[in-house]
Amino acid sequence: MPAQSGPSASAGRTGRPPVTSRAHILLAARLLIDRDGWEKLTMRRLAAEIGIGATTLYHHIRDKRDLLVQLLNQHVDLLERPDLPEDPRERVVAAATAMHDALAAWPWAAEILTTDGFVGLLDESALWMVDAILGGAVGCGCTPEQSVGVFRAIWYYTVGEILVRAHTALVPKDEEPLFRRESFDATRVPHLARVGARWHELASRDTYGEGLEALVDGLFAQVAAGKGPFGG
Repeated sequence: MPAQSGPSASAGRTGRPPVTSRAHILLAARLLIDRDGWEKLTMRRLAAEIGIGATTLYHHIRDKRDLLVQLLNQHVDLLERPDLPEDPRERVVAAATAMHDALAAWPWAAEILTTDGFVGLLDESALWMVDAILGGAVGCGCTPEQSVGVFRAIWYYTVGEILVRAHTALVPKDEEPLFRRESFDATRVPHLARVGARWHELASRDTYGEGLEALVDGLFAQVAAGKGPFGG
């Protein structure tokens, strides 16, 4: 009779850790994040959840940052890729929107990608959105170098929007933003005084799409006019 494999077989081996794998670790980490939030995820806690020693875990994962990057690669790789438009400008908008939606579902992922060199952290299979934006920018008249500047501006806008919304959602009700107060001194901040009472209502609107299109059009207009950092 062939020997058994898997958790049931390893359970009877006194003194030996249970069989584990990278896929098992990533699944357990994702369940922990979904249940308790990514801020509470630690390597020691993950090891305890799986039932292995921290030393065994480090054979598969370097540290928490490496774990989160591997989770993000897996998450993006499993996403269904939309059919991108042929028009290069529309392709940029569609790819940026897909990038936004992927990160908005897991806002913690945006936290670990807040460096300009984040593309070096991700697998090539998870970089199709970045590549689509670069290609669309070139199709709109940018040089390859200018396309990086276009992507960087879009990325800053996108990750900023995601993080602000995610952090705002975590603010307790008894610590609501000061902009919820009823009035401002019109002699000091006249424009803010006109809208201050409605600030929370106005700031809560989802305007990412409109802002993205305005940003993209402005960036390509700068390229066409040969102005600013995108002109040369």
